Amino acid sequence: MASQTQGIQQLLAAEKKAAEKVSDARKRKANRLKQAKKEAEVEIIAYKTERERQYKEYEAKVLGSRGDMEQRIETNTKQKIHEIGESVKRNKEVALTSLLNVVYEIKPELHENLKL
Repeated sequence: MASQTQGIQQLLAAEKKAAEKVSDARKRKANRLKQAKKEAEVEIIAYKTERERQYKEYEAKVLGSRGDMEQRIETNTKQKIHEIGESVKRNKEVALTSLLNVVYEIKPELHENLKL
């Protein structure tokens, strides 16, 4: 009977050791997963930063800087406003004369729909 009790005690001790080893293995696995996740996040951030840098370089190369675009648009707009002003100055007298001639020359006529 004593040997059976001793055998049961050994089995319980072995079972306890196995449970501890399984528990330790699970803890190591969880820690490794956390570590892998952190490493992956670092790699993702590095990759994202690199791709953003490449995109900004490409954008600057293809489109030029925004300041240049704004300056070109501003210059172009000022030039067009100046051209329109010059055109108004050149054609002002002709337009006024033509308009006044139409107003002053009144020719009374019967409308075509009027039946006599």
